Amino acid sequence: MKDKDIDIVIKILKREAKRYEEPVVTEVSKSRSPFQVLISCILSLRTKDGVTRVASKKLFELANTPQNMVSLSKDAIIKAIYPVGFYRTKAANILNICKTLIDKYDSRVPDELDELLKFKGVGRKTANLVMTLGYRKLGICVDTHVHRISNRLGYVKTRMPEETEFALRSKLPKRYWIIYNDLLVTHGQNVCRPISPFCSICKVERYCDKVGVTKYR
Repeated sequence: MKDKDIDIVIKILKREAKRYEEPVVTEVSKSRSPFQVLISCILSLRTKDGVTRVASKKLFELANTPQNMVSLSKDAIIKAIYPVGFYRTKAANILNICKTLIDKYDSRVPDELDELLKFKGVGRKTANLVMTLGYRKLGICVDTHVHRISNRLGYVKTRMPEETEFALRSKLPKRYWIIYNDLLVTHGQNVCRPISPFCSICKVERYCDKVGVTKYR
């Protein structure tokens, strides 16, 4: 993919995304609550969107603020979020994060990347998603879809998601930073699958270098 084609690719992906269900964390972000974005991000790690959507809804019906969350027992949180991946660890992390928010941040989720990364269970993916969807501040969230598709297109050449983030920061126009994750996650979930992607129906196929693709539909 030629660097100059990114404008065309983004335009096409924005149009195509309307056909599909939006990512769960994007849906949660409509609550305009950075706290709910943070918690749903934590729940989504290594968990399918459908499971995360149900778990987030059940948990936020019980508690949607740090104060309400710490009033719950760990077992109550586990029951609400099961069967998300690593639900026991996530329940413990959620309680620890909420206690820290109350004690050190006046119950407000930080809007700075370095501060967010201080929380146990919060990595660069989650921190960037809180920044972009929770606060509408510039950031580039790189999950497995963004890493895979950015490399598959030939837009970057990296081995690890963190490398992809910094490669994108150096070349992706800033006007696309906030929406990039949403678009590539939607595209990755529905068309550009990890194994045997649907290249025959992909609207950006003509711009894609198909790096690493050995089988497609």
